[in-house]
Amino acid sequence: MHEPLIGHNQSLSERAYSIRRTALQMGKVQGQGYIAQALDVADILAVAYFHAMTYRPAEPEWEGRDRFYLSIGHYAIALYAALIEAGIISREALEDYGGDDSPLPMSGMAAYTPGMEISGGSLGLGLTIAVGAGLGLKRKSSKSFIYNLLSDGELGEGATWEAAMSAAHWKLDNLIALVDVNNQQADGPSRSVLSSEPVDAKFRAFGWYTQRVNGNDVDALVAAFDAARKHDGKAPRAIICDTLMGKGVPFLEAREKNHFIRVESDEWDKAIAMLDAEFGK
Repeated sequence: MHEPLIGHNQSLSERAYSIRRTALQMGKVQGQGYIAQALDVADILAVAYFHAMTYRPAEPEWEGRDRFYLSIGHYAIALYAALIEAGIISREALEDYGGDDSPLPMSGMAAYTPGMEISGGSLGLGLTIAVGAGLGLKRKSSKSFIYNLLSDGELGEGATWEAAMSAAHWKLDNLIALVDVNNQQADGPSRSVLSSEPVDAKFRAFGWYTQRVNGNDVDALVAAFDAARKHDGKAPRAIICDTLMGKGVPFLEAREKNHFIRVESDEWDKAIAMLDAEFGK
């Protein structure tokens, strides 16, 4: 069983670095992918999988596990990297990323990948699934938590807010929404396409215990995850995470349009080298 790494934030930073590096290695296999998103949520995934969540790597369907629901299916490359780091997926599998019949398709699908709890990608549905699962766990008197990673772009979907209202109505204190606010979606900056700001105030208005943190600050994330799990009130919990697309690779951070980022064939090794230099490797 995984044991949370309480008090080992340096180890968590190293885990986040490894998640970023593995995602870049997978992207290099196909020459494409949602790399900027993988780099921006690596810290969130490191804290979730190596500090907060309870699970058994050898038994990904163990009933007593905490669940991680990836609503934003195109972030799958990031979650695969975390699952590899956690020992749920073999490292050798990254060489098949995005290929025909690969266990690691470019958009996350539960039927293909151990540890992938839901098939995401139809944005706005992840939180609705999480609400139903949260109700089910409550009725089984389970102590497990559900973590649902969703994006600021999908806050434009009405189903998300119906789910948010339902979660508060049913007092789902076993549900923790992790909202990646990177201000990017396919059609441009999220705030220009359909602004959902102030995101934290909206979740509070819907009855959620809400925190807003720098999603690339491991210490801030650890404190937020701990507070979310320990909160006394019978309310769902939200952690609004402000992140930087391409985090850790300066030339990718600087690209204006980086929703589905184009990385040239000669840039993958450059990106990995920059990431290594950033972390002193």
